[in-house]
Amino acid sequence: MAKNKEENKPKNAAPADNKPSYTAKDIYVLEGLEPVRKRPGMYIGSTGVDGLHHLIWEVVDNSIDEAMGGYAKNIRVELLPGNRIAITDDGRGIPVEIHKQTNKSALETVMTTLHAGGKFGGDSYKVSGGLHGVGVSVVCALSKWMRAEVCRDGGVYAQEYEKGKPKFKVKKVDKCDTNGTKVIFEADPEIFKTVEYDRKRILDHLRQQALLTKGVKIEVIDSRKGAMVYNGFYFDGGLLSFIKYLSDGSKLLQEQPFYINKTFEKIEVETSFTYTDELETEELSFANNIYTPDGGMHLTGFRSALTRGLNDYARREEYIKKEEDGLTGDDLREGLVVVVSVRLPEPQFEGQTKARLGNTEARTAVESVIGEALKDFLERNPNDARKIIGKCMLAAKARKAAKAARETVLRKGVLEGLTLPGKLADCSSKDPAESELFIVEGDSAGGSAKQGRERRTQAILPLRGKILNVEKSRIDKMLINKEIKALVVALGTAIAESFDISKLRYHKIILMTDADVDGAHIRTLLMTLFYRYFPQIIDNGHLCIAQPPLYKIQKGKESKYAYSDAEKEKVIKEMTKKNDDKINIQRYKGLGEMNPEQLWETTMNPVNRSMKRVTVADAVEADKLFDILMGEEVEPRKKFIQAHALSVKNLDI
Repeated sequence: MAKNKEENKPKNAAPADNKPSYTAKDIYVLEGLEPVRKRPGMYIGSTGVDGLHHLIWEVVDNSIDEAMGGYAKNIRVELLPGNRIAITDDGRGIPVEIHKQTNKSALETVMTTLHAGGKFGGDSYKVSGGLHGVGVSVVCALSKWMRAEVCRDGGVYAQEYEKGKPKFKVKKVDKCDTNGTKVIFEADPEIFKTVEYDRKRILDHLRQQALLTKGVKIEVIDSRKGAMVYNGFYFDGGLLSFIKYLSDGSKLLQEQPFYINKTFEKIEVETSFTYTDELETEELSFANNIYTPDGGMHLTGFRSALTRGLNDYARREEYIKKEEDGLTGDDLREGLVVVVSVRLPEPQFEGQTKARLGNTEARTAVESVIGEALKDFLERNPNDARKIIGKCMLAAKARKAAKAARETVLRKGVLEGLTLPGKLADCSSKDPAESELFIVEGDSAGGSAKQGRERRTQAILPLRGKILNVEKSRIDKMLINKEIKALVVALGTAIAESFDISKLRYHKIILMTDADVDGAHIRTLLMTLFYRYFPQIIDNGHLCIAQPPLYKIQKGKESKYAYSDAEKEKVIKEMTKKNDDKINIQRYKGLGEMNPEQLWETTMNPVNRSMKRVTVADAVEADKLFDILMGEEVEPRKKFIQAHALSVKNLDI
């Protein structure tokens, strides 16, 4: 008798419909630091450049926590050959005695156990940045090799690790008469896409930490290429030094920056601000030295206190009549440069990246401290107070004029049927995902682009001459400009508080200007416009720069295009080998010099064109650079040009 078919099936075989099984054997338990190596992105955000540098931040955070507690004064970060990083501080040193719960050295416990550290209870740390306690153990897990050295109780204790696992027990290796911790690690190339560190990125981050932690000295030593490169940061002024750094190159309205450092119900509030004659606002907020790019309750508390305090002063001094509307938050923040820093025992960050502070008590603390201090500051500095209120009232006037201008633009677009400007040659597709807008310099290039384009997905907007420099103009003047008005209507997103990125009509906006000085200037003016008024378009990767060829190289019937001087030399070398015909080189200065077929073939055809996507990796530095290069003040621009004259590239002579 034949056996039942079910009896012939092996144990745990997949069902007859070939769906995978889901039984107890499919439940995996990852022990120790295995979860970190399995899913590193959960702990450090990514395995790219950001994640690699995050390893440094995690170790430095522990040293900063020692400094904030008053135990450390010196921190050293060394970039060593072989992509190794060494971080040393003169804090208390990680304990090395046996931990009762793990029966291992406290040092090994901290280095190899998630959620182990002195930040979850007791009095070791009143405040700390590395709250989750996964920092240094995650670095250990993601390092090919790591060594920890602790100096305390008269001895130097050491332990080494490979991929999160100890190579030997903690042992005493020497004597010492100081305290401190040194961590050396080598990131695992099996985990990270790159293990090359960027010195500038490290310097920018550590400068910020030194500015936030007054009185701590942070040294950076790069000895990767033999010769040592040294940088050191030390700021006694704390946030006053930070404000001076942020406003460098701008014309200040205040003689005396506002500064307060005070504790309110166990929350330390440190804030400094100044007003400049710029139109932009620069607000940076931190909680326990962790940057909160999306703000949070501490920044909300500052804004509330500023709005109430300045309006109360303006009415008290009769700058504003009692029956008049007060100044809005936007009016009061024009030209404002402010850093808000709080230190609190139990910070509640929203999101894995700690982008926003959620503690409501932080709002109460900041609002109370700033409210009281601001009233005193305005009364003690009447000249500064008068200049600040004058600046804010001018911003209010401009806001009302801008609102009227925006309504005019939108009304003309919607009510009068002029939804799109007449000069726009639109594409037939209504799908933004496949639609492209080429912003072209001049009618000549615009004509070639219109004829050479792929009409279904490519729209052309020619601009006449150089647009208004928006770095020097408020939005009310900006919207009077015909070229800018045409661009705003073509994008479809509106502008300022009416901006809505979901209404963007083209998901690829391409700046296509001539390869000369005027073209570069127009491109810079356009990028300034997008950076200041359409930053979400840049953030979402929609803004690109076309790369037209610089040369057409022809020999006999053969012709090739070169997009750089190096490529030109390479093409000439290749052509020279073929025959003795004369080589003709044409240098393109303007897009109008190309016929439609050439423009399509070299610059617009998605199959073989070359483009650069516009990104803003460091918003603070970009903001300062735009102020220097495009702002009203000549002297900072002159100094910048003198300082960087020898490193200039792509200069047309």
